[in-house]
Amino acid sequence: MDREDILKALSHPMRVEILTWLKEPEAYFKTQEHPLDMGVCASQFERCGLSQSTVSAHLATLQRAGLVTTRRVGQWIFYKRNEETIQAFLKNIGETL
Repeated sequence: MDREDILKALSHPMRVEILTWLKEPEAYFKTQEHPLDMGVCASQFERCGLSQSTVSAHLATLQRAGLVTTRRVGQWIFYKRNEETIQAFLKNIGETL
């Protein structure tokens, strides 16, 4: 876990929003055809009103920081929160601040 990378990733409100959506995918991605236990397909993030390239950049930042994991199925990439890293980060922040 790189705390600085995580803090940078969380500095943009859209990336925080994406993590919020991924926390309860059943509430935000009801229209996804694939089972949500696979994760949320990248195309589902169109809901934020940003271009595909901008959404991809946000998702890549979250992935580099270790806040999300990916799974490729055919041509699709599915995203899930990395709860282990998130919890370790929260614990670390709680202990240091």
